[in-house]
Amino acid sequence: MGQIVSTHDFQYKYDDEPHATRRKEMLAKYPQIKELFGPDPYMRYLVPLIVTFQLVTAYYIAQLPGPIMLFLAWALAGTVNHNLSLAMHEISHNLAFGHSSPLLNRFIGMVANIPLCVPSSVTFKKYHLEHHRYQGHEKIDVDIPSHLEGYFFYNTFTKIIWVFLQPLFYTIRPFFMNPKQVENLEVVNFVWNIGWNCLIYNFMGGWAVAYLLGGTLLGMGLHPMAGHFISEHYTFIKGQETYSYYGPLNMLAWNVGYHNEHHDFPYIPWSRLPKVKEIAPEYYDMPSYDSWSGVIYKYITDPEIGPYSRVKRGVPATGGEKKEE
Repeated sequence: MGQIVSTHDFQYKYDDEPHATRRKEMLAKYPQIKELFGPDPYMRYLVPLIVTFQLVTAYYIAQLPGPIMLFLAWALAGTVNHNLSLAMHEISHNLAFGHSSPLLNRFIGMVANIPLCVPSSVTFKKYHLEHHRYQGHEKIDVDIPSHLEGYFFYNTFTKIIWVFLQPLFYTIRPFFMNPKQVENLEVVNFVWNIGWNCLIYNFMGGWAVAYLLGGTLLGMGLHPMAGHFISEHYTFIKGQETYSYYGPLNMLAWNVGYHNEHHDFPYIPWSRLPKVKEIAPEYYDMPSYDSWSGVIYKYITDPEIGPYSRVKRGVPATGGEKKEE
């Protein structure tokens, strides 16, 4: 079963999330960073191209033998669908059309959502913006695992299962930890995706739907791209709650690896995030990663790391073994 995780509760802090303070300080020192704000002009074109590629390849790959299709669902569909989920992340910050066109951003987000088969773009935006504003908040930030996850996934073997099931936990966690009223656009997103699923089934067959849905589930579980879920905020180093990744997979991930930079300036698009580090390098002279696969491996094998390896802001449920004022 592997080594037992030694961490039995979250690390609790009682200050505000750190990035607002960093943002204010950095803008005072480097006001030219403001010139990087605004949407990326190419994203509105790149997303439909990627969606088209995924749908066309799904048609042909669905006709291949089962084992080959399964491998490609992990290797190809998993990578592309994860790319599109991160496009939805960018779009949640209105970085496709800008803040003046919110409905166009929601529409292109739903376009990116098509090959994932699971309606999620609008709901993701609703919760993700709170993750930025209330990072680590006990009741609000649903990016943090639940106590049940910390309780059940406590050794090497169960952590492998947890990594594999990440898409499930990210889907259901908000409904239990921070339920919200369903919005009209969420209903639209649901009908939109179900409609596209039916079209794909009707014109491309059930195996095409299975291939795409398999890509979503496999690409967000035990997959190199999914390493960013763990690398971003799990406290491999006690006290540091946000980490950047500067490896090659950023090219496929809309630079989400530049995660400290993104939290410092969420209105700077993926294509200009590296410039933040160039302008203010001293603010990013901190531990970072160059391998998401390495992060997953360390998470699974390190007995000091588990679902509880996160910073929370709130009242400890078990007394809080690691507290900071």
